[in-house]
Amino acid sequence: MIDRSGALASWARREAGVAGGDWQIVSGDASFRRYFRLQEPRLQESRLQEPRLQKPPSQAAGSGPDNRSWIAVDAPPERENSGHFVALSRALRERGIPTPEVYAADLQQGFLLLEDFGDTLLLSKLNPQSVAAYYRDAMSLLAQWQAIAALPVSLSGYEPARLQMEMELFPTWLLEQHLRRPFDAREQAIYQQFMKRLLANAAEQPIVLCHRDFHSRNLMLRDGQRTPGVIDFQDAVWGPATYDLVSLLRDCYIEWPANRVREWALQYRDRYVGSGGRAVGDAEWLRWFDWMGLQRHLKILGIFARLHHRDGKRGYLKDLPLTLRYCISVAEQYPELQAFADWLRINVAARLGSNGEVKR
Repeated sequence: MIDRSGALASWARREAGVAGGDWQIVSGDASFRRYFRLQEPRLQESRLQEPRLQKPPSQAAGSGPDNRSWIAVDAPPERENSGHFVALSRALRERGIPTPEVYAADLQQGFLLLEDFGDTLLLSKLNPQSVAAYYRDAMSLLAQWQAIAALPVSLSGYEPARLQMEMELFPTWLLEQHLRRPFDAREQAIYQQFMKRLLANAAEQPIVLCHRDFHSRNLMLRDGQRTPGVIDFQDAVWGPATYDLVSLLRDCYIEWPANRVREWALQYRDRYVGSGGRAVGDAEWLRWFDWMGLQRHLKILGIFARLHHRDGKRGYLKDLPLTLRYCISVAEQYPELQAFADWLRINVAARLGSNGEVKR
């Protein structure tokens, strides 16, 4: 495989007007994109060069007054639609959503140069004492996001066929690939009926702009800014009203007491209704929220297993137990889903270790 990082580094330095500067990998993610930080240590060393950017680049978190920093993205064009990312980022920024500004783009090569939001993920600052304030700000941002009624960028809808296809990742990748457990015809029929319940639940909900991964690893805390910055938004769709809320409150990377999650969910409902959303009672909203979470978490169980087995990204296995625990704890609260909760406990949880590995 050709290493594209050298070509990306040369392109990024040229676009930023930086002769040298530090270059380091920031991270990959669950997609095929890779992220690098280009940082010019001291402005004085390159004062003769005028940056080609239209606006001054952002300063990275923790950088000094003489530092400039950018994020360079390698998004292979055969795998990633960078043109959509650029157009959507611009449209969201125009509507007040803090996404990284795109300073330069080479869509043919799949290279982007972005504003640097720093390294502070919301996840790194969450604890029992801080979470209420941080989630208040995050839910304010979510309300602003969901208030967007139209965009000049074409987005698909979260259609039932797509939601069902996502849930089918669970038996394909977690059961059959990871646990090496067959999914027999009787179980398949039961699962089909279970999926129909969840799809009907999603169909009841108002349609809003849906990030699809609105959680603590995609919200960035920026120096001097109360509102988190939003990343990894390129897969946004028009979808059910509780989808992003459950992504935040039942985050697959951190867990909160069930009573606090319920309180936050209802607080957001009050805000949603108060902003002109459809009136909905406590029980109905919580069912929307809970069952939407079941759809999402079954999908994620399959995705985490796929990332390990297909893509060699082993680090996601450790997040399987929490995601599975969400599914069991939610399903057992509803009499019509109790049998599925029992099946998960016996056939999946009992075979999965605390690190996500299969028990021997």
